[in-house]
Amino acid sequence: MIIRSKAPLRVSFGGGGTDVAPFCENQGGVIIGSTINKYAYCSILPRNDEEIIVHSLDFDMTVKYNTKENFVYDGKLDLVKAALKAMDIKEGCEVYLHCDAPPGSGLGTSSTVTVALLSAMAKWKRIDLDTYRMADLAFGVERIDLGISGGYQDQYATTFGGFNFMEFHGRNNVVVNPLRIHKEIIHELEYNLIMCYTGGVHVSANIIDDQVKNYENQDSFMAMCEVKALAYAMKDELLKGNLNAFGKLLDYSWNSKKRMSNKISNPAIDALYNRAKQDGAIGGKLLGAGGGGFLLIYCPFNARHKVAAGLEDMGGQILDWNFELRGVQSWIVDTDRWDYQSIDIRLPEGEFRFDV
Repeated sequence: MIIRSKAPLRVSFGGGGTDVAPFCENQGGVIIGSTINKYAYCSILPRNDEEIIVHSLDFDMTVKYNTKENFVYDGKLDLVKAALKAMDIKEGCEVYLHCDAPPGSGLGTSSTVTVALLSAMAKWKRIDLDTYRMADLAFGVERIDLGISGGYQDQYATTFGGFNFMEFHGRNNVVVNPLRIHKEIIHELEYNLIMCYTGGVHVSANIIDDQVKNYENQDSFMAMCEVKALAYAMKDELLKGNLNAFGKLLDYSWNSKKRMSNKISNPAIDALYNRAKQDGAIGGKLLGAGGGGFLLIYCPFNARHKVAAGLEDMGGQILDWNFELRGVQSWIVDTDRWDYQSIDIRLPEGEFRFDV
């Protein structure tokens, strides 16, 4: 058999950075966002020996382990090693991993890969993990076991899927509120949003560490409070379908977030954003911690074509995408069905045979 899983990448609209300690532990952090139809995939093929072979298709890398070895975190597929330890994998297997977006895209790729990997392992071992336990397990693998800097949103967003308003007060105190948004509002929001790849790759850990360092700075702290308040306002306007107001709040939030760290934006990103606004966009933001990756732009439908053309003229790459309302999914493939066989079809004109 083959065990497969796929987990959706996420876009955050507001609250980014407030889900990072110490702000979320002291003040309470919030995130409003959704998942999209770009995924991280995992396939597991059980083996009859003690060898674990991991293929990272994105990095064109293959690494081999033994189930009895003590895994050492050396920078080579450490997420996989930590997941193997967390799930106590004692049987040989072959693992294939790949993702629809590159690392550093701002779409939460590493967390999404982690959730896809853990979900497939849980399916293989017949361990029933609910969404909260799955997200917390992935958080523990990344943030605790590996010490990777970051917040809470990525693991919870990809596990739950869809539109959510998430509240964070530290580990074991997370509440995910699914948003019941009318499908016509979702369709219109989707049509009015543009995702543009800036061509840059951000190093989120460096930006987050700088943000944490600035927590004691009064202006940075107030900027975090503003980002949090704007996330609540975005939720209200989105639920009511006031999308132009939602787009304007994106603009306010982006300007506030840039005050949290001078590493969040750069002249190239600012130039792309300013061009979009000149061409008719109402607002937008950089996805992820900052520094590069995807720029999310909201514009009225009659300015959409002009905004997209302007971004492409400046070297941006427009992504074709849609919202995804489901979270991580896993399933088992019965490979016995793959065997070749002959199919006989009897018709009045005669008897026919096909090998399939």
